[in-house]
Amino acid sequence: MDAQKLSDEEFARRGNSIFEERVRPNVDVDAEAHKFVAIDVETRAYAVHEEERTATKQLLERHPEAKGRIWFRRVGSESAHNLGASLRSNEGRSS
Repeated sequence: MDAQKLSDEEFARRGNSIFEERVRPNVDVDAEAHKFVAIDVETRAYAVHEEERTATKQLLERHPEAKGRIWFRRVGSESAHNLGASLRSNEGRSS
């Protein structure tokens, strides 16, 4: 399989599927929820670490063939990062 040719949706689906099948059974989701998971979708290899960069480095050191697109997420969330803004009330603020 060539992960470079997958649509973004299919890439995400496969990354999360690998997480459920291979990673979740081997981690304590509650204790490690904050950690990053780097998953090579082509080889199904993965690494878990508190820092995203270190997870990637460990993955590539242990599996140098893992050079396809890498799916990132946190152990306790389907996403690695939160994007967007939050709405806050202006009550109690002075102009």
